[in-house]
Amino acid sequence: MDFDRFPSPFFSAVFFILIFSHAEAYDYLDPNGNITLKWDVISWTPDGYVAVVTMNNFQMYRQIMSPGWTLGWTWAKKEVIWSMVGAQATDQGDCSKFRMNVPHCCKKNPTVVDMLPGVPYNQQIANCCKGGVVSSWGQDPSAAVSSFQLSVGRSGATNKTVRLPKNFTLLGPGLGYTCSPAKIVPPTIFLTPDGRRKTQVMMTWNVTCTYSLMLASRNPTCCVSMSSFYNSTITPCRTCACGCQNNRTCVPSDSKIQSVVGLSTPRKDNTPLVQCTKHNCPIRVHWHVKLNYKEYWRVKISITNFNYRLNYTQWTLVAQHPNLNNITQVFSFAYKPLLPYISANDSGMFYGMKFFNDILMEAGPDGNIQTELILKKDKNTFTFDKGWAFPRKVYFNGDECMMPLPEDYPNLPNSAPENVIGLSFLISAFLLLELLAFW
Repeated sequence: MDFDRFPSPFFSAVFFILIFSHAEAYDYLDPNGNITLKWDVISWTPDGYVAVVTMNNFQMYRQIMSPGWTLGWTWAKKEVIWSMVGAQATDQGDCSKFRMNVPHCCKKNPTVVDMLPGVPYNQQIANCCKGGVVSSWGQDPSAAVSSFQLSVGRSGATNKTVRLPKNFTLLGPGLGYTCSPAKIVPPTIFLTPDGRRKTQVMMTWNVTCTYSLMLASRNPTCCVSMSSFYNSTITPCRTCACGCQNNRTCVPSDSKIQSVVGLSTPRKDNTPLVQCTKHNCPIRVHWHVKLNYKEYWRVKISITNFNYRLNYTQWTLVAQHPNLNNITQVFSFAYKPLLPYISANDSGMFYGMKFFNDILMEAGPDGNIQTELILKKDKNTFTFDKGWAFPRKVYFNGDECMMPLPEDYPNLPNSAPENVIGLSFLISAFLLLELLAFW
């Protein structure tokens, strides 16, 4: 390509935006994380086809919460959706041209959502009807999938006449996902229940959707505060960590919360209704260095929900710390190490135990969950000095949290080395005993 043809400032700006957006979409703790949409044409019809669309969430620690996913695309020709099972189009569109059989949807750019639990069995297929909620792959692979079936007309009824849909969009439930063009792949192969016969679909294409926090929100959605047993100072979340908002858009902690308009009404874009704080974050993660043993040390983690509009179901918390490679015990949370690279074992995912604390309740007396960790010391690296005992990065529900500034981390008193205080006390006591013996 001849770069001299482009005006230098314009080309530089475009190049920067492209590189920056790709960098934001890449998550080095989950390098292969994405949502893959697989369209399997299982049969042909007189004017089209029947397809099963399967959504697989291959992200290790980012799930799709209520109110669920929304999928959209643009038809390449004049296709219509005759019928759907396991999902529904949100708008039928103009079907006035059809007098006898009226299609389910006639829009050029349909928008599809999952069915709610409890729909009649004749409107269900496998892995459907969960209200659009999809678990993360690392938390529960069996629940990290969602499917629906649709019958498409006026599309062509052969591999050569079918045109792939384009301009795919995915809300999960808010913004953040960018989807690739559809790409034809080898047809999916199935085994019969007895495993003795293979069958394959007529045609398959895939769409890959990746997440970018830059597209999802202008500001972080969580922050981290810190404290320790060796320093009485508590390091709070940064001021305006999640953006500075007008006090009219938040709820004072001493208000009569029952009278707030819009309370407990989740929005499709997940816009929070937060308690008024200096950090303005819906979620705060507090890391407390609690105890120091001879060969181990203990940490307490607390997660507080300041969002009055949302219960966080199937939440996930990811922390990066060098001593997570030797974690001994985790209380009240489930834990799974993240190993994106063979050379690194410093990251792990925490999540709630089913039917116990897998739901972080809305802001209020019950909007808090906590755990404690016991980690074994590595004599070559362990120290309490210079903030080593605190995490390098923290993610909640896949979004990176705002950390305090390094100079604000709780430090040893007067920057003293470990055990100096205890050693000084022993020496003083020994000298005092010697002095008493002398007298």
